[in-house]
Amino acid sequence: MENILIPTDFSGNAWNAVEYAVNFFENSTCNFYILHVCSSNESEDDRKACEQKIKSLLAKIDEQFPKNPKHKFFSLIDSGYLVNSVRNRVDKNQINFIVMGTRGSSGLKNTPIGSNAANVITKVRCATVVVPENAKYSSLKEIAFPTDFLSVYSPKTLEAITNIIEANKASARVLHIKNKETDLNEDQQRNKELLGDYLGTNKHSFHFLANNQIENQVQDFVEKRKINLITMLAKNLSYFEKILFDPKLSKIKYYTDIPFLVLH
Repeated sequence: MENILIPTDFSGNAWNAVEYAVNFFENSTCNFYILHVCSSNESEDDRKACEQKIKSLLAKIDEQFPKNPKHKFFSLIDSGYLVNSVRNRVDKNQINFIVMGTRGSSGLKNTPIGSNAANVITKVRCATVVVPENAKYSSLKEIAFPTDFLSVYSPKTLEAITNIIEANKASARVLHIKNKETDLNEDQQRNKELLGDYLGTNKHSFHFLANNQIENQVQDFVEKRKINLITMLAKNLSYFEKILFDPKLSKIKYYTDIPFLVLH
């Protein structure tokens, strides 16, 4: 049983996250929790309006998706700050995955993925799928895994990656951005070998890109490999932060097309 939390502000991007989540977990037994967080100073009338909106959203889900006996949907309304609410719900409802859209009506426009998603993936310890505004679900066949090879991968993280690969019969493309003329050090080489051993018979390959014009190189890699999902470790966010959060790069195509899965 998977427990999936989907925060919503009732925007088009939030609905896109719902669509993606339902398809992503189509073959899994799931409880989907649709969460809206009201401002703590909203009036009783405002809260009632939110309750009606989330009720309408559940009705839309029921109408738009084929009946799936493996899926159940629940609505949640909290007051306060989004990150605090999400963190509390992860604990209270034993959430396995968060799925959220980007650039929603309450997100900042000057960050590629929006401030709400950025705050959740950096401040809440839960696997999070970030669904860009133009992303549509397609069968996961090519999964990119950018890494610095500096971290020892936990069994929980490796299991999450291999479960997705095996469930979709997908290929893992491990991606490392090199500094100029710099080879992997001893620890990095050992971690690379451990990762390769764990991926085992699952189809996978290692790729190394030079550390200049990273965003363009990653874009080329995504296009040539037809990447469906970019997966990364939360502890590697500083390594990949330029690509995730640099506002100058918001027009790079994979920002709006390719979902990110951030694992803790």
